[in-house]
Amino acid sequence: MIEVLDRISVPRPQGGRPRTRPDHLSADKAYSSRRNRRYLRRRRIKHTIPEPKDQRAHRQRRGSKGGRPAGFDSEIYKRRNEVERTINRLKHSRAVATRYDKRAYIFHGTVTTAAIRLWLRP
Repeated sequence: MIEVLDRISVPRPQGGRPRTRPDHLSADKAYSSRRNRRYLRRRRIKHTIPEPKDQRAHRQRRGSKGGRPAGFDSEIYKRRNEVERTINRLKHSRAVATRYDKRAYIFHGTVTTAAIRLWLRP
């Protein structure tokens, strides 16, 4: 996750230095390690990552030395599921799922076409 976040660069509409930090990050249980959470806190990125049962049990077993539970907002996490389902729907288009296109701008057009077809579907 850390390598991916370092490559983020979103241009600003008014110009100036591009944004390199998202407002909020949602991830699944696979990204709930201490290292990832520490990195997000250090960069002041709000995050919603559920804590797996084994990590929760280990933290509780340590008692007061285990630290406090990680904050988790289930409403924000539900939005992550909506995005994931939409991406899966886009992958119903074979060209999007297999990415036959070699050039990024052609692939972008393929994804846009698939998104328009989803939007127009009754």
